[in-house]
Amino acid sequence: MKIAILGNQARALCNFWPALIRHLLACGHETLCLVPFPADALERKAVYELEAMGTAPRFYRLDRKGLNPLHDALTVKTLVSLFRQERPDIVFASTIKPVIWGLLAARLARTPGRYAMITGLGFAFEADTLPKKALKLAACGLYKAALSGAHGVFFQNTEDRDVFLQSRILGANAPIRLFPEGTGVDIERFKPAPLPQNGPVFLLMARLLEAKGIREYCRAAEILKSAYPDARFHILGPEEKGAGSIPVDELRAYEARGIITYLGKTDDVRPFIADAAVMVLPSYREGLPCSLMEGMAMGRCAVAADVPGCRELVRPDVNGLLVPARNAPALASAMERFLKEPELAAAMGARAQNIIMEQYDARNVAVNLAAAMGI
Repeated sequence: MKIAILGNQARALCNFWPALIRHLLACGHETLCLVPFPADALERKAVYELEAMGTAPRFYRLDRKGLNPLHDALTVKTLVSLFRQERPDIVFASTIKPVIWGLLAARLARTPGRYAMITGLGFAFEADTLPKKALKLAACGLYKAALSGAHGVFFQNTEDRDVFLQSRILGANAPIRLFPEGTGVDIERFKPAPLPQNGPVFLLMARLLEAKGIREYCRAAEILKSAYPDARFHILGPEEKGAGSIPVDELRAYEARGIITYLGKTDDVRPFIADAAVMVLPSYREGLPCSLMEGMAMGRCAVAADVPGCRELVRPDVNGLLVPARNAPALASAMERFLKEPELAAAMGARAQNIIMEQYDARNVAVNLAAAMGI
C-alpha cells in the first residue's frame, strides 16, 4: 500500500510519528510524508531525517497560524494535486490544519482511506471571547466538512471526543477510536537519566503560546524566586506568531530580572530534560502532552494543570502533581513541594518512568494505529 502521512512540520513528524513511519516501512508499505516547505535549518534537518528513515518527503504550502482563507484555499488546491498525482491508498493526518485541509483535499481527490488523529483542540476552542466564539463556530463547520466520510477519527482523550460529539462535528455513529497513549514515546531514544546535582531546576517545554500556561509559569517562578534564589526555571521551545502567541521579548524581560531562563528552540530536547528535576506544563488543554511523556520516560515527574490531556497522564502524588489551570499561586505552591522535599522528584520520577515503559511505548501505539487503519 501507499500511505501518506500529513503533518504541519517536518520536525513534528520526526518527533511524534517515527515509530509509525518505521512500522509502516518495515511492513513493506511505501510511505510518503507530506510537510510544508522547510522554512529554517531545523526543518531542513528534519526533512533529511525523514529521508534517512526511508520515507519520501513531499511538500505543500501551509500557513500554520494564519486565518487567511486564500492561503488555506491554496493549501487545499496543492494537496488535491499531490493526492491525485501520488494516488495514496490511505491519508493519515494529525494537528488542526492538516486534519481539516488534508482530509477535505483527500475527499476531493477520492483517496480510498482517510484518517485523522485529533491531537488537541487548540486556540479555536478557547471560546472565552466573542472573536474566539466566532472562530470556534467556523472551526466546527470546517471539521464537520473535513471529517464527513472519514474512515476513522482518533482521539487521545475522552473529553476532546465528547466536545466533537456535543458540537455535532461527528455523529453518534462516526468511526471513532480512542488512543489514550497519544503518540506514545520512543523509549529507546528517551532513556532514564540521573537527576542533576546542580540544584533544583524546573523545565517547561512548549511552543511560546499563551495556552501552554507560560505566563502562569513565569508568575509562579516570580513568586518562588525570592524565597528560593537557587531554584531555576527554564523554558524551552520555539517562538510562535499569530493569535495566542507570546512575544519572546516578554520572556526576555523576566530573564533580565533573573526569574526564568529562556533556552530557545532545539532539535534535541534530551540534554535539557536531563538537566532538569521536574517537568512543568500548566497548559489550558492538551491532547496528550508529548513533552511530559518524554520527560517521564527519562525519569522526571511533572507538575501540570488539571485539564484534559494532562490529567490522563499525571497521577497526583504518584508521578506528579495537578493544579488548577490559569492559577499561578497554586502552581507555585505545587512546585514549592519539590523545593521543600527534594527527594520527591526522585521517587515520583522513578514511578513516572515505570508507567511510561508499561503503557506508552510508541512501538505499541504504531502497531495499534496501523491496525485501526486496516494496514
